[in-house]
Amino acid sequence: MNDVQFAIKIYAPEIEPKERHLRIFRAFDALAPGEFMELTNDHDPKPLLYQLMMERDGLFSWEYVEKGPELWKVKIGKK
Repeated sequence: MNDVQFAIKIYAPEIEPKERHLRIFRAFDALAPGEFMELTNDHDPKPLLYQLMMERDGLFSWEYVEKGPELWKVKIGKK
């Protein structure tokens, strides 16, 4: 984790809920293969993981870096 350079960092609580997943998907789609984004959220972003599995299956990696109780951080990579 310490060696990873994040191309994008997103703090999800600052994004309007109805726009959140759309903005995260746009950020993911903008990544080049081999790049990573860091997602920070105030709850477990498991619904986003399930949506990525449905819409970008096989194109991403997902690694929890921090698992609450106040903040969750996920390293999302583009394959």
